[in-house]
Amino acid sequence: MASALTSGWKGSRSPARPDHLALKILFWGTPAYAVPSLDALVAAGHELVGVVSQPDRRRGRGKDLLPSPVKARALELGLPVFTPERIRREPELQARLGALGADVFVVVAFGQILPPEVLAQPPLGCWNAHGSLLPRWRGAGPIQWCLLQGDSSTGVGIMAMEEGLDTGPVLLERSISIGLLENAQQLGQRLAQLSAELLVEAMPRIEAAGTGPEAERLARLGVRVQGEVGLSYARMLTKDDLVVDWNQSALEIHRRVMGLYPGGLTQWQGKRLKLLATEPLVARLATQLSQEAHCLLATPGAFAAALSEAAVPGTVLALAAEAGLVVATAGCPVLVRAAQLEGKAPSKGQSLLQQLDCVAGDRLGPAPMPPVAV
Repeated sequence: MASALTSGWKGSRSPARPDHLALKILFWGTPAYAVPSLDALVAAGHELVGVVSQPDRRRGRGKDLLPSPVKARALELGLPVFTPERIRREPELQARLGALGADVFVVVAFGQILPPEVLAQPPLGCWNAHGSLLPRWRGAGPIQWCLLQGDSSTGVGIMAMEEGLDTGPVLLERSISIGLLENAQQLGQRLAQLSAELLVEAMPRIEAAGTGPEAERLARLGVRVQGEVGLSYARMLTKDDLVVDWNQSALEIHRRVMGLYPGGLTQWQGKRLKLLATEPLVARLATQLSQEAHCLLATPGAFAAALSEAAVPGTVLALAAEAGLVVATAGCPVLVRAAQLEGKAPSKGQSLLQQLDCVAGDRLGPAPMPPVAV
């Protein structure tokens, strides 16, 4: 879809499809997650009257001032871009955006709460592609939290925005299953594509419902009002959430590593070790594991002795050639398949073993406190 845009698209509008009218859309989004939705709406023939994104931020080792992925893509497409620090506090910009004459606002991971004055501007409403099956995981980080909590499925909902945090009625939604070995980046890519598809599907319905009082428009659309059953909030994550606690179970540790990818942290010989891929060596999950992990479960002799001695959580039980480190937890062991040692490039399997140069009996995690003299 994106390649077609870059090769033949000129300006802010593609030829309108004959099966529906092209809508004038003001798009709000910031991260790479939102780029497929922006591309899809342009490719579907809609007119993007502008793009609103977060201001440029300093990123990377050089701390260069860089645009958001959505802003960068919008500039490639020749679209006007607006970057408010706080849209709620910028009435002049609010007025400028309203004067663009958009039929509808589309919001995908913008990163700021839109005030009532903005929500009331477009005649066909403000619509958000939310990365969960509402009302589960309202708020920030729904992708991370569904993995942290071990959800077996998630999805995307196209929601009519209102003043409450992700409380609006849902027009369209679609679910997908979550793989045990899927990390937040991989799941996010799938949900980003699903968001794009559902937004394209939703626009003709929103256009066909017409203008008028919001309650009447939503009734014509047949939206699903969110209930309280299954309600949960995805709170903002902190640096403390990144720290791996080896006293948890293998499955809990695995969920943290995959859900917070690429940020799960422990220590190795006083240096920060970022865990990038793990597998819980739990017998009941054997069919969902890699071939290497399945083989370790089938022949556990390499670390059975260590387990029988009640190894301290975080202890390296075995070095599995081509697979990684087998590490003790509060229950079953966990296989660390890929990691990045502070100051080094990411490594996996045999390369990881060589980089860490560890042996069975070594410990991951903060250095133990010295005993207190009595």
